[in-house]
Amino acid sequence: MLGSHPEVGTPMIPFAGPSLRKNFCKMQKSFLNGYVPMDIRRKVKGAYPDSLGFDVIDEWGRMIPDPDRWPSSKGGKGFAEVARKVHSMGLKFGIHVMRGISTQAVNANTPILNIVKGNAYEESGRQWRAKDIGLKERACAWMQHGFMSVNTKLGAGRAFLRSLYEQYAEWGVDFVKHDCVFGDDLDIAEISIVSEVLKELDRPILYSLSPGTSVTPAMAKDVSGLVNMYRITGDDWDTWGDVAAHFNVTRDFSTANMIGSKGLLGKSWPDLDMLPLGWLTDPGSNQGPHRSSNLNLDEQRTQMTLWSMAKSPLMFGGDLRKLDETTYNLITNPTLLEINSFSSNNMEFPYITGTKGFSGRDQVLTWQSRRCLADMGNSETHVLTLTSCKDSKANGWSIEALDQNLEQVCWKESLGRKYEEPFCVYKRKPFLASDEEIIYGQQYQGKFHLLAAETMDFCLDASPKRKLTAKELKRSSFSPCRWDANQMWELNLNGTLMNSYSGLCTTVNTVEANVGTGGIRSWIATGRRGEIYVAFFNLNPQRTVISAKISDLAKALPDRKLNEDSCKCSEVWSEKDLGVVKQSISMAVNVHGCALFVLNCN
Repeated sequence: MLGSHPEVGTPMIPFAGPSLRKNFCKMQKSFLNGYVPMDIRRKVKGAYPDSLGFDVIDEWGRMIPDPDRWPSSKGGKGFAEVARKVHSMGLKFGIHVMRGISTQAVNANTPILNIVKGNAYEESGRQWRAKDIGLKERACAWMQHGFMSVNTKLGAGRAFLRSLYEQYAEWGVDFVKHDCVFGDDLDIAEISIVSEVLKELDRPILYSLSPGTSVTPAMAKDVSGLVNMYRITGDDWDTWGDVAAHFNVTRDFSTANMIGSKGLLGKSWPDLDMLPLGWLTDPGSNQGPHRSSNLNLDEQRTQMTLWSMAKSPLMFGGDLRKLDETTYNLITNPTLLEINSFSSNNMEFPYITGTKGFSGRDQVLTWQSRRCLADMGNSETHVLTLTSCKDSKANGWSIEALDQNLEQVCWKESLGRKYEEPFCVYKRKPFLASDEEIIYGQQYQGKFHLLAAETMDFCLDASPKRKLTAKELKRSSFSPCRWDANQMWELNLNGTLMNSYSGLCTTVNTVEANVGTGGIRSWIATGRRGEIYVAFFNLNPQRTVISAKISDLAKALPDRKLNEDSCKCSEVWSEKDLGVVKQSISMAVNVHGCALFVLNCN
């Protein structure tokens, strides 16, 4: 993670890559502080996100590093040796943890540690254990077999949470990503207790919440003062649809004045999730990394620029061992890092126009009339949305037999058109190799893959944190079939279609295809030296000329008196010095690309 103390600027850029060596020294020179977060969970054959019984817990029911994966953790040392190594590089150390207590600890009924006395927690004349505090009815929605909330009304529940975070501090942890406590899984009680514990520790620990599905500014206001950063979107991967989906949510949170609002021992920041750049693995997979990002350079620049202008913590999601020069230059761009850490007045800027070439006369696109140009003449599409399997709207799936060897799973509910054909995908039992049968045969018994076409070897991926459109299904939400829980599905007797990774069920709706997928956008911010940053974004499928008047900048920045003829301007990505601009700034922006202007109007 790159960043700073929560009192100063945006907190960080995390590096989720697997290596602690090689590129760190090179990258340190460009960063204020680097945070290196680790996943504490065990990764072995047969383990998957919602698996049970594969983690390592101590005698008090607390998850600890797997000694086979982290040999330095033997003897009760935890991550202390790793943290020391990271600190010696001038970096900071972080971990990813889940909500509450593990099902594994509850099943083992481990005692609760009284961190003050160093022995088992006792109250009301008895010793308290994991089964006393675990709330099985409040299991993590996308990891129902793995973790559950604890009863924070009980002294034993609060003592367990305190024992966790005291241990993290003893290890030398600087950053905690707390998963499955926000958005659809909001647990304000646990967040509040953890926040109070962190205030009392003798070392500062940045506190991050994740995931962020269904988050609204109103919900965020309830937690922002308790934490340092919080996810406001679902998982972000390397598709243009994922990048484009962030424009509306960033606008809403900036309008609500949530960027840099009061947080835990400092400020808090809406988090747009990782930057899937460089060398990656696939969503939901423990294997890899083995492929480069699917985003082209223009799309990568757009993502990095939006994240910086919105002051999101910048989280690099690639493999540092294969960091190419283009990616390195992008994530260490000094102007973007300056904006991300030290700019202010960050907001969407509505006063722009766009002109595009379109087999005829040009068309003007304004703030009020933005529209998607990709799907002209195709006004509706099917949207697959994951929801709770208890939701009655999910009971719309059935099996259609095409012949004795082939079946389809079809959504039979009305899609809004009387004579419309049902939405269907092909069902296929996963193929087993001999060695896979031992590992996966029983684990995925009764589950199947879903394919767009019977002859394809590309299976439907799913996550509880995103929506899939029919267009995405054809392009990027199918990936090579593999043994991952997010590709495994099960059709229940009540007509619900459940995903093994999320534990959620999918529904199909008909929506306008052009909503939020195209048009032009712009953001504005001011620098600490008085400069003005203006970013143009072209979400259209055609190259578009985007323009803004200098006089309109004052509408967004009413405290600045701008002389239309005195602004010196440069553009970051083209590295062009545009000199003194007269009345307006304008540039032709590539498909899915952006332009970033730095104006000095003193």
